[in-house]
Amino acid sequence: MTIHSEHPFDPPEGERDQVRRLRGRVGSTVSLWTAGVGIERVGLTVSSYLVASGDPSRVVALLHPDSDLLDRLQETGTAVMALLDWRDRELADVFAGLMPSPGGPFRLGDWEQTEWGPRLTTMTTWAGLRLDPTTQRDAGWSVLVEAEVERVEVGEEGDPLVHRRGRYVRPASG
Repeated sequence: MTIHSEHPFDPPEGERDQVRRLRGRVGSTVSLWTAGVGIERVGLTVSSYLVASGDPSRVVALLHPDSDLLDRLQETGTAVMALLDWRDRELADVFAGLMPSPGGPFRLGDWEQTEWGPRLTTMTTWAGLRLDPTTQRDAGWSVLVEAEVERVEVGEEGDPLVHRRGRYVRPASG
């Protein structure tokens, strides 16, 4: 086996999608979006989102058009958005579909059902969202959704999980 300093499947430098490279350098805290009840629960890690203060406050996100989360969000109209910490890297990969989880991703940790969807009990910073179906539209290779923030809980800030340039990084201190 050969160890490469770069990803072996990346296109050569001159052939890379420049917009994708720009987006990767923006970086953001990784969130976990969950929706549904019981065996109908689904979740997805989302790092392309924006929180807008106001009356009402809103969250705008880019979701994969074929994701189970988008389907369930459209059906139920509600979701939980929780911010992940560094300790949640494995959970993030499981909900992103990058790591297996025998029995399903909701076997990881203790979950409580809220009126917006399931919430991992260790997640101290989270929001209950209600989808605004009138704002949904295609945006690039994603679907842009907008949701009203109906409830928010901000817990103690830990060590946020940040996604930048295709990998998880710890934010620089200071």
